Amino acid sequence: MAYVKDLYNTNFLEYASYVIKDRAIPHIVDGMKPVQRRILHSLVDMDDGKFHKVANVVGHCMKYHPHGDASIYSALVVLANKELFIDKQGNFGNVFTGDPASAARYIECRLLPFGKRILCSPEVTEFEDSYDGRNKEPVVFPAKVPLVLIQGAEGIAVGMATKILPHNFEEVINAVKSALQGQAFQLFPDFIQGGILDVSGYEDGNGKVLVRAKFDVSRDEKRIIIREIPYGTTTESLIASIENAAKKGKLKLNSISDFTTENVEIEIKLARGVKAQDMIDALYAFTDCEVSISVNLLVIQDNLPVNTNVTDVVKFHAGHLVKVLEAELNFEKAKLEDKLHARTLEQIFIEERIYKRIENKKTQKGVYEAVITGFEPFKAQIMRAVTDEDVERLLKIPIRRISLYDIEKAKREMQEISDRLKEIEYHLKHLVEYAITTLDAILEGAPKESRGRKSEIRSFEMVDVKEAAKRDIALYYDKKNGYIGTGVRGGDEVLRVSDFDRVLLLKKDVYQVVKVPDKLFVGKDLLYCGHVDDDVVNKTVFTVIYKNKENQAYIKRFQITKFITDKIYPVVPEDCKTMKLSLKQNNMIELSYKPKPRIKALEEQFIVADFLVKGVKAQGVRLSTKEIRTARFLTLKKRDK
Repeated sequence: MAYVKDLYNTNFLEYASYVIKDRAIPHIVDGMKPVQRRILHSLVDMDDGKFHKVANVVGHCMKYHPHGDASIYSALVVLANKELFIDKQGNFGNVFTGDPASAARYIECRLLPFGKRILCSPEVTEFEDSYDGRNKEPVVFPAKVPLVLIQGAEGIAVGMATKILPHNFEEVINAVKSALQGQAFQLFPDFIQGGILDVSGYEDGNGKVLVRAKFDVSRDEKRIIIREIPYGTTTESLIASIENAAKKGKLKLNSISDFTTENVEIEIKLARGVKAQDMIDALYAFTDCEVSISVNLLVIQDNLPVNTNVTDVVKFHAGHLVKVLEAELNFEKAKLEDKLHARTLEQIFIEERIYKRIENKKTQKGVYEAVITGFEPFKAQIMRAVTDEDVERLLKIPIRRISLYDIEKAKREMQEISDRLKEIEYHLKHLVEYAITTLDAILEGAPKESRGRKSEIRSFEMVDVKEAAKRDIALYYDKKNGYIGTGVRGGDEVLRVSDFDRVLLLKKDVYQVVKVPDKLFVGKDLLYCGHVDDDVVNKTVFTVIYKNKENQAYIKRFQITKFITDKIYPVVPEDCKTMKLSLKQNNMIELSYKPKPRIKALEEQFIVADFLVKGVKAQGVRLSTKEIRTARFLTLKKRDK
């Protein structure tokens, strides 16, 4: 058993680690999942400036990705529709309508130079073996911008999930520049679908946002046109949610039409008598025209899943950019120094006719020694010691090139190399300044579609469905049979309700709060039926006259402040009976007593306002010790019948 337990534990941990690191969670450095990284690596391999059939790209990518062509194809379509790295040709679907892309054999794509510029740097990229060991693939691309924020990501792994919203490219670049300069910055999401965005609960990438569609109302206020839709929805899903709400009676419309092409245009014709603003509130309340999106910024960092935030990701990339640029500059510096050294040796070798020294040498060793000795007078001009590899390269120079050697051209080339080396030295001493200049150049070369905010940031409160719901359902009470509900027929209409209402039912001795019933038996002694909202719970004062076993009258004034739905609560003490109920505050009470010896006044009046309002659990106040016959409420100005 111990062996089996260890086996299961080991296999589960390996599986969980694989799903988290190699499938579902993006890496903080390049913001990509492995399948996306392998697609772009394949496009780099195939890049010749021309379009490639997506089917060919998928086939090439299968050398690196072991999970089949379907996952590669769908990931490529999503990546291409972000319009950042991939130039597409053909039908790649529509992010607004949700229409799918054409088959892989019909559509084409290629890597954009901009994508190559911010992703590819082979000299500083770490490579590893592919799954079958036949090829090499990058561990991560040394991205120069925080793509994990620009693209966004979503994934579910074992025991964890990530939901990162996309951000505006230009704003992200400016945030990285601010981080490099030690300045404060703040980033909020931005969606290609546009819409209105409330970021008050964003919490730096770990809270939630509210997103709304954007409407236009026609001049006659008989039509509403949806111009922008919330992130995560399509025109198809949005229309379906509107039609579903209409079927349930949540909103009234005449017709709905979709004219979306390159831009969203959904036309809603209002039903007669419906106001445009009421319809907009209902659309926000009952359809996907308003959605709440919870976010969780989880990434792979240092080979581990890490919960982080937007600010830390930007600061990480500011430091990462400096390191990448430093590595690229050092690589270029070493390469140029090698080139300058080779050109200097070549110049001296030809101009000083050092090649003449080998004419009488009969051994390879003698030849090498003659060449190396010939450079000794010129050590001050040479960057480093002459090696056998240098000599071998010089000896391979053809005679034709020696005879046609252009001294001035060689000097100009060497001067250009020296000037570039000076620039590199300056950049290495001013890396932050160089990083900011690089970001400016990246922003300048970015696709126009990535510039400018698309979602409008505005503060608003989520529409309460209870407030937006129209109370247009009749609630009936059949006193003869004792039933109340929307499905009761033959009784009196006592209230207008919505599906979201709760109703307070106050009978002679008990009260109860219920959801709007279809048909509920309450008996024949229902005294009050009303909505349960803030007015009832916090403000309404109920006045009850009840009598005990000795027929003595009591008054009880109370408010209902707490309740549990469907639970039955007592109104008056046990063995007592309710006689009258009133919600009026300017009443007085008239009691009539049973005639008895020594009782001179058989009627007595009390002002209701003289008695304190208490909780529903409190006992009433005894009005008289005399045995009561009848009780009724009177107004202070006019008697009620």
